[in-house]
Amino acid sequence: MKESKELPKTIESRNISKLFKYIYKRRNLNKDINSFSYKILVRDIAILEILFSTGLRVSEVSSIKSNNINIKTGYIKVFGKGSKERIIHICNSEIKEILREYVSLFKNEIEKNDWFFINRLGNRFSEQSITNMIKKYQKKSGIIQELTPHMFRHSFATLLLEKGVDIRYIQNFLGHASISTTQIYTQVNEVHKKKILRTKHPRMELNFLD
Repeated sequence: MKESKELPKTIESRNISKLFKYIYKRRNLNKDINSFSYKILVRDIAILEILFSTGLRVSEVSSIKSNNINIKTGYIKVFGKGSKERIIHICNSEIKEILREYVSLFKNEIEKNDWFFINRLGNRFSEQSITNMIKKYQKKSGIIQELTPHMFRHSFATLLLEKGVDIRYIQNFLGHASISTTQIYTQVNEVHKKKILRTKHPRMELNFLD
């Protein structure tokens, strides 16, 4: 018998909303746009937006180079597993705007470095640093669910599937070599649909035996 695969863990929709509302509120309340804390906050928002809107692996986000992203046209050239290249598009105007602000704030650091996302020392913002950053905002925003970078990727795929996007497009977005790897998200979708019928269908509130 085949061992059952553990289903990918996704971020609850209310927690996604809670996280982004918190970080954008902090940005809007910070009036000192020249402070280093403001620069860091904008960078963190940019990273979280890319994780959620593209489904990139945390290693792929950390390894984006400055010449592999074009904010004006809205594309990112990504080199995934096995150095396989794919293009991911940024289509949301608000995300493009936060990326433009990030570039304006870190222009000097980016010009001195091949990497797009920069840490406090002017070097590449590492995968572990992204993981720690997410944990920090999870706690600060009062989210109990433990969040990881890969959960943004899982949420990206699952939400697209729920919207009826063909699984082969999702395979391409995620950079999976085999469709069988992507198909695990169909199982997540079935679990979600069952939960909807169990909790939302009016029949569950009706009792015809009284």
